[in-house]
Amino acid sequence: MKNQDTLSVGDWMIVLLLISIPVVNIVMLFIWALSSEANETKSNFAKAALMWFVVIVILWFVFFASLASIFYR
Repeated sequence: MKNQDTLSVGDWMIVLLLISIPVVNIVMLFIWALSSEANETKSNFAKAALMWFVVIVILWFVFFASLASIFYR
């Protein structure tokens, strides 16, 4: 069963600190998103952040592929 306690301001400060560190951020987001013992709020946040990451990577790929097709004809 997931932990549904409210996260304190200090908890959110730690979450924001961890997701601001390159590489650690992706690892921690996967851990929080996939862990059955993670706080439900933190897990939902991690899932949403990973979804946005995927959307941004796809948009980045489409943007640079279109630039490549324009400049490398």
